[in-house]
Amino acid sequence: MIDTFRHKGLRKQLVEDIRQKGVIREAVLASIEKVPRHFFLDSSFLEFAYQDKPFPIGSGQTISQPYTVAFQTELLNLEPGMRVLEIGTGSGYQACILAQLNVKVFSIERQRKLFVKTRDLLAQMPYKIQVFLGDGYKGLPKYAPFDRILITAAAPEIPTDLIEQLKPNGILVIPYGDNDEQDMLRITKDQNGQLKTERFGAFRFVPMIKNLGDD
Repeated sequence: MIDTFRHKGLRKQLVEDIRQKGVIREAVLASIEKVPRHFFLDSSFLEFAYQDKPFPIGSGQTISQPYTVAFQTELLNLEPGMRVLEIGTGSGYQACILAQLNVKVFSIERQRKLFVKTRDLLAQMPYKIQVFLGDGYKGLPKYAPFDRILITAAAPEIPTDLIEQLKPNGILVIPYGDNDEQDMLRITKDQNGQLKTERFGAFRFVPMIKNLGDD
């Protein structure tokens, strides 16, 4: 895996594009600039890796638009050392963006082929990311509780198991809805277990599916 001066220059341009679209947290922008997105794409898409667009990665999944990755990451209000659960490992790009922010990342993928491919790729990256094959709706009770939970697929419901695995004062970010567009929600759980929901506009994600898949 080679990261050239050209790639780095294209990432700088991408960061400025994302900044112009409203992402302002410098640590998040620095993470986008640091992580080589072209490592996570098939060779046929390498020339387009630093366009602010999603691309297919196989198994009916996509690598999210960089702006969306940055936007969701910013909503998490991360601090170093936090334990973060990601639902939907996909290509592994979002997990690396999180890990670059010095948090402990646990990630679940339901598609077996994608899980194996991404697990092997992440093993070559300079981050300690724990990746699991499983049902994202169920989370990782063995490793709970988590300071933050990020869902990277469209969820038609708020998974109660994930709310339970969230620490007091924890945050869950989720694209909510089963239509063509979803509402981006930030759900904060207070010390008493009460939930506060904030809405941050419409986005488009692939659906979050409950059962495991072998495709």
